[in-house]
Amino acid sequence: MIQRSLSYVEQHLYENPSLDDLARETGFSKYHFHRMFKKYVGKNISQYIRSRKMACAVDLLLYTDERVLDIALLTGFESHEAFTRAFGKIYGLTPSKYREQMRVFIKQKGDEKLNKIKGWLFTGTTPEKYSCELDKKVFINSNCSVTLRANEGETFHDNDFGTLMQQFQAADFLGKRVRFSGFVKSENITGWSGLWMRIDDKSENILGFDNMEPRCIKGTTEWNHYACVLDVPEEANRINIGVLLSGYGQVWLSSCSFEEVGKDIPVTDSLAAADKYPRQPQNLNFSD
Repeated sequence: MIQRSLSYVEQHLYENPSLDDLARETGFSKYHFHRMFKKYVGKNISQYIRSRKMACAVDLLLYTDERVLDIALLTGFESHEAFTRAFGKIYGLTPSKYREQMRVFIKQKGDEKLNKIKGWLFTGTTPEKYSCELDKKVFINSNCSVTLRANEGETFHDNDFGTLMQQFQAADFLGKRVRFSGFVKSENITGWSGLWMRIDDKSENILGFDNMEPRCIKGTTEWNHYACVLDVPEEANRINIGVLLSGYGQVWLSSCSFEEVGKDIPVTDSLAAADKYPRQPQNLNFSD
């Protein structure tokens, strides 16, 4: 019954199949069908259909150049705003921001630049504008560092950045709190730099993310220790870590580590920023 109903949803996804439609398709009363569907799928019909539409929207965001508004209308939303609100509740980002960040980390197999340092990938929105290499002269608590440097003569825009990153399975860290940390030194950074960590599930949904943007590194700084701390949900599939540079300048990363930490260490998850807001609206009559 469940498999038949899921197949029906896929075939009629953009027709907004109703509970009555699915119950009729499977031959059960809608009340019995609703109970069974939620028991085995974990969501009610409307929640499941919305999640499938969102998954299709993600594919369109990542692998086409369709406008966000067109994707919203195609997947059954009445407006750009309604789609953005619904998307943000699931993925924690606006559709445009999700497209921008996720496209960066889709592997570009066969690109020699991605494999200069064992275990790491060199990528970004514009990796051709940056250089990435080991530095055996500038380091701390180690015998070398890695450096990202903007190439001379390049013109940079707001979304340009290069990153050195790696990806690994989340299986050994499920249900744990983890910290990616390292010592960073910077020189003449006109944009910003920082460590970053992202946790994905099997469908490429972002479960946790921090790129230090609210506390980013700018200008010229001596060696300092920085960290990203995230919880790894049970449904996590992959962990991504790295260092990025946006704009002109140079950054060095040395003596980095990845470890489990206790719950007494606060998370730095940017997706959890909503928790910092007050629970109720304040000062609505402007009296304070």
